[in-house]
Parts: sequence; structure tokens; C-alpha cells
Amino acid sequence: MKHFLYIFIATILLSSCDRFNKLLKSTDYELKLTKAKEYYEKGNWTKSSQLYEELIPVVKGTDKSEEVYFHYTWCEYYMNDYLLAQYHFKNFTRQFPNSKHSEECYFMNAMCFYYTSPAYQLDQTSTINAIKEFQSFVDAYPESSRIDSCNMMIDKLRTKLEKKDYDIVKQYYKLEDYKAAIVATKSFLKDYPSSLYNEEMFYVMINSYYQLASNSIPSKKGERLQGAMENYVKFVDLYPKSTYISRAESIYNASKKLKENLN
Repeated sequence: MKHFLYIFIATILLSSCDRFNKLLKSTDYELKLTKAKEYYEKGNWTKSSQLYEELIPVVKGTDKSEEVYFHYTWCEYYMNDYLLAQYHFKNFTRQFPNSKHSEECYFMNAMCFYYTSPAYQLDQTSTINAIKEFQSFVDAYPESSRIDSCNMMIDKLRTKLEKKDYDIVKQYYKLEDYKAAIVATKSFLKDYPSSLYNEEMFYVMINSYYQLASNSIPSKKGERLQGAMENYVKFVDLYPKSTYISRAESIYNASKKLKENLN
């Protein structure tokens, strides 16, 4: 009995595939348009996409062009092809700037970058692009109901960049590349002024200046010791109750003593 059931199911599937292939080869574009919409409404994105893709050049310049391209783009998105969908969402806003779908496509263009943003340890080009596109959307549609969503996504993406940059600083520090650690820390403090890591970043910079000075030639010691002391003063002013205060103070005192001995 099961054997006949399998044969029956296989026959139905083959028949369905055969009908769809005939539809693809057909020149009845109105039928293709009708079937593409039917497949779209049923969530059959693959078949709908194939039909809409064939229809795009056929309906170009007609009143059907906008809707065909719009639905084709969403098919790519629903099939999780975010790279292709991003391209088409952005392209839609260029081809149909006055469309009722333009705002939606502008936002979805940014969302596609968001979905392709990888783990923070990896290359963050998509993350940076997503932030740019969300910000561009906010600038273009300041009254949009999607603004809160944009700001939320931007915060999440910036947190990812922050964690990556934090790890970069710590890696330089761990490798005792103090010169690079100082540069990376200054950049971190500038880019993330409200970061929860900033107390630690100040301590890393203070100690990096001190360690760099300790291993420097005499002509460079003074300037680097001064860097440790000046950043300690800033640190104490900003975080007077920090858990790093006592360690930073020890470095400050050692730096001050070394600098006095240079004179």
C-alpha cells in the first residue's frame, strides 16, 4: 500500500513540476503575472521569484513594473538571500523614488545589511554599512514610524563594533605592543564616550604609557611619562570611585618619580 502511495505522490510532484516548467516557457505574460501573485500569496517564494524575474523586463515602463519589482524583491528577502534583496531594495528606491513602497524599501535595505552583520570577531563591513543605511533612513524620513526601530538597531550594531574595538585594545595590551595600545585606546575613548569599558580603557592607557616609557630611550621617556600622568589626572576626575584608582595611582607615583630623576 505504501509503495502505491509513494508512486502517487511522485506522480503528483512530477506533474506539478511539468506544469510549472510549461508556465515558465509560456509567452502568456498575463497568466504568468496571475500565477506569480498566487504563488506569492501562498508563500511559494521560489516559484513566485522565478516568474517575477522573467516579468521584470517584460513590464518595464508599464504601470505593472513597480509592483512586479517590489514583489520580486520581497521574494528574495523571504528566501533569506539578504545580499541580493539589499541590492534590489536599494535599487527600488532609485527606480521608484515616489512610490508608496519607497520608505519601506529604504528601511529594508538597511535591515538586509543588519541581517548580514556577522559575529563581532569577524569583519564588520556589513555592520558599518548597516549603521550608515539606518542613519541615512533617519535623515531621509525623520517623521517615520520606523525611527525607533532604526535607533534600536543602530545601538545594537554599535555595541558589536564597541566589543570588537575593545578586544583589539586588549590584544595589543596583552602582546605588550604599548604604542599600538595607546593609539587604539585613544580611538576607543573618542568613538565610545559612554562605554562601560572606559574605566578599564583609561587604566590600560595609563599603564601603556608607563610601560612604554620604561623601555624607551632617554629622549622619549619624559614625554611618555607625562602622558601617563596627564591621563591619570583625567581618569581621577572622571571616575573618582573607580576600582582601578589604586593601581592607576601607583603608576602615577612611579611615573612622577621617574620623571623627576630625568631632570
